[in-house]
Amino acid sequence: MRTLIIKYLAIAAAGLAFIALPVAAQDARAESQTTESDHGHDHDDGHAHAHDDDQIYKGYFDDSQIEARPLTDWEGDWQSVYPYLQDGTLDPVMAHKAEHGDQSAGEYRAYYEIGYQTNVDRIVIDGDVVTFHEGGEVVEGVYESDGYEILTYARGNRGVRFIFSKTEGDEAAPQYIQFSDHKIAPAAADHYHLYWGDDRAALLEEVTNWPTYYPSSLSADEIVSEMIAH
Repeated sequence: MRTLIIKYLAIAAAGLAFIALPVAAQDARAESQTTESDHGHDHDDGHAHAHDDDQIYKGYFDDSQIEARPLTDWEGDWQSVYPYLQDGTLDPVMAHKAEHGDQSAGEYRAYYEIGYQTNVDRIVIDGDVVTFHEGGEVVEGVYESDGYEILTYARGNRGVRFIFSKTEGDEAAPQYIQFSDHKIAPAAADHYHLYWGDDRAALLEEVTNWPTYYPSSLSADEIVSEMIAH
């Protein structure tokens, strides 16, 4: 797998129709994380596993830890969080980030306005079928694995895009979908960032717009709690 060096772009997302589905990008939260200092303390297996998971989430891992993943890792009914940013539901999340970060709540909101922007408010994944909902319009495609790509970011941390290619379905359904969920081996996703479009390579360059999806079964308050917890 080739390693791609990605630079941040300052591209504002515009409203897009299904004929040209919007693309997404790796949640740049991983970009803002710094690696923890190595230390020589011994851990039991549980503590070591938790530490490894934390480092992987931040984007620090070995190539040998990466494993192919099936589309069923993202199976389920998913809702976009962009409407919650727009209506103020996520304001407590932005305030929390401001308390622990180096920007104001307003600056974080502007950043996530670009990141979360999408017209696709719901995605349903059932086996190898992915259905995109945009308002009253629906398109779907059948997808198979097209491998993964490792991305290296400006801070030195990394991410993995798990890629699937359309084999049949509606013409308006994207040819490629790329998942990023801070996991690098088979595991059920609890949320994800999705990149989609017809140009596989171009999607890998997109790092500012990353539509983000949580289970449709979660309430707005539950999503806020999940985000603050991370």
